Amino acid sequence: MTTLSEPQPKQHEDSDTRLRVVLMLEIQDGAQQRFLDVYEQLRHQVAAVPGHVSDQLCQSINDPRQWLITSEWEDQETFLEWVDSPAHREMVKPMHGCVSDNFRSLRYAVLRQTSAAGSTGSRAPMEVPPGLPRSEPAGHVGPPRAEPGPDGIVRHALTFTVKPGSEAEVARILSAYASPKAEVDEHTRLHRTSLFMHGNRVVRAVEVVGNLGDALRHVSMQPEVRAVEEELNPYLEEARQFGDPQSARAFFAKAALPARHQAIASSPTSGRLHRHAVLYPVRPGRGQAVAELLFDHDNLATADPTGPVAAATVFQRDDTVVRLVDLRVPAEADPAAALGVAGAQEAAELAQLLDLGPAGDLRTVAGLSAFLAARAMSPVTDRSSLSD
Repeated sequence: MTTLSEPQPKQHEDSDTRLRVVLMLEIQDGAQQRFLDVYEQLRHQVAAVPGHVSDQLCQSINDPRQWLITSEWEDQETFLEWVDSPAHREMVKPMHGCVSDNFRSLRYAVLRQTSAAGSTGSRAPMEVPPGLPRSEPAGHVGPPRAEPGPDGIVRHALTFTVKPGSEAEVARILSAYASPKAEVDEHTRLHRTSLFMHGNRVVRAVEVVGNLGDALRHVSMQPEVRAVEEELNPYLEEARQFGDPQSARAFFAKAALPARHQAIASSPTSGRLHRHAVLYPVRPGRGQAVAELLFDHDNLATADPTGPVAAATVFQRDDTVVRLVDLRVPAEADPAAALGVAGAQEAAELAQLLDLGPAGDLRTVAGLSAFLAARAMSPVTDRSSLSD
C-alpha cells in the first residue's frame, strides 16, 4: 500500500510544524477482521516511529466497508522520510490483501488547534538526535508512546542482527561501555538496562522511570555511548549512518521491539531474582498469538506470591517475540516457568505456534529443558540504577 502525494498547503506564520495525515480506505468483503488484526500489530510499530504523535482508526457509520485512519506527526520532514523508506514498505505489506485499490492519502499542515482548554499556540520544532523517540509535544492529546507497567516503569527494547562470525567481538563491545548517569532530570531516570544475544541477534531492554524519549536522548548524547555505537557500526547486518537522519530513523524504526504485555507481582519479593530472556522460534504470522498466550500465563503466574515468576515482559514485533522474566529461582531449576508453560494444555497450544523441530517437545521436563537451552538468550550486560 502506498501513500499518494498531495500538494502541501503553505503554513501560516503562527502555525506549528505538525502534519495531519488522512488515509481513506475501502476494506474488501470478508477481510474486516483480518484488517483489524493487521492494524493492531501495525499501530504499535508506527507508534515507535520517530516523529509519530498519535493516530485513530475510524469506521463509517453509513458504509461499514469504508474506514479512515488519521495520524498526527511532529513535522512533515520526519513523516516523509519514514513513508518513503524501505522500512515503511515492509511494514504495510500485511495490509495489501485486506484493502482495495480504491484509497486516498491526504496530508495537511496543522495551522490551529482548539480543545476544551482553549486554543494552543505555536511551538518551535524540537532538536532531537535522529532516530530516537521524541517527547510528546506541548498540547499533545494522543496516547503516550510507551505505557508504564503496573509498577510505574516504562519498558522498551531494540533488536538488531550483526554479521555472523562477529558475535564475540560485538559482545565485547557492548559489555565494555561505562554506564551513563542514571538521573536524566527531576522527572526521569534510567532504572535498568539488560542486553542479551542469541546467535547474531541482539536485544537491548531498557527500563525507565518517567519519559522514555527523554531517557533515550540522554543516553544517546553521552560520549561513551556514542563511541560504542560507532564501534559497533561495522558489524551490523543492516548499515546505519547516524549522520544521515533518514538512515538512522529507518534503522531505529525497524529495530523497535515494543513491550506488548507486562505482568508484575503485586507483593514485594525478597531475595535475589534471576533475570532471563527467551527468543521464541515463531511460525510465520503467529507472533501476536504467541505474545497473547505468554501474557495469559504471566498474569496467572505473577498472581501467585509463592510461585517462581516475579515479573515478566513480552516484547513483540511481527514474528520476533522475546520474553524477559525475573524468576525467584534459576531458570534451569524451573524451565516451565522460564518458558511460560504451566501445563499440558499450554504446552500443546504453544507448540502449535512455534517451530520446535522434529525432536521438540514441551510436554516433558526433559523437552522443556532442551528447548530452554536452545532458545535462552545469553546475557551480555545487566545494569541497574544505584539509587534503586
